[in-house]
Amino acid sequence: MSRISLRIFAMLLTLLAGVIACNAGSGAGMAVPGAVVNEAKATAAGKETAVIAGGCFWGIQAVFQHVKGVVSATSGYSGGSKLTAEYEVVSTGETGHAESVQIVYDPSQITYGELLRVFFSVAHDPTQLNRQGPDSGTQYRSVIFYGNDEQKKIAEAYIAQLDQAKVFSRPIVTQVVPLKAFYPAEAYHQNYATLHPDNPYIAFNDAPKVEHLRQELPALYMGK
Repeated sequence: MSRISLRIFAMLLTLLAGVIACNAGSGAGMAVPGAVVNEAKATAAGKETAVIAGGCFWGIQAVFQHVKGVVSATSGYSGGSKLTAEYEVVSTGETGHAESVQIVYDPSQITYGELLRVFFSVAHDPTQLNRQGPDSGTQYRSVIFYGNDEQKKIAEAYIAQLDQAKVFSRPIVTQVVPLKAFYPAEAYHQNYATLHPDNPYIAFNDAPKVEHLRQELPALYMGK
């Protein structure tokens, strides 16, 4: 059975057990407060990059493809070496990689802190250690891969802010680590949620995240 089939099978078992983890963020798709420490919007259009991980990259990619100011979102792998940046190998959970998404955004339209607000609000549950919904393993851990000192400062301050405000019922376990490299995933993983909307995994785990974005953060939502 392929890893994708195993993923869908695991999701179906979760449904039968009555423990559907399709909601993200606080568990109800509730928008968290904005980041107090943040960068100002740029005065001119440009391109900046952010890399994050929080469970299956299908859903993370789908969410950020619907965020205003995002130019592109690409599924891939970060945290391990180039030699092991392959889906079947990463799925062993022994490569150091996390299923990640590289976000290219226009800093005159959206800030890094606003991207992280989406990440913590609707894209995933940052209190789950090495799992999201029906998926478990270190490759599904919550990570912010910062590309510079400013991103590190904003990410660490935001996590401290949310923890201090007790926005979540449990501590945030999101790692904040330097980005060493990002390796795009195989072509069949790109735009997976958009191309396979009737896939049970997408319908129960990922489509609700995009809907929560529309409902809870309408100012940041971009319909397609």
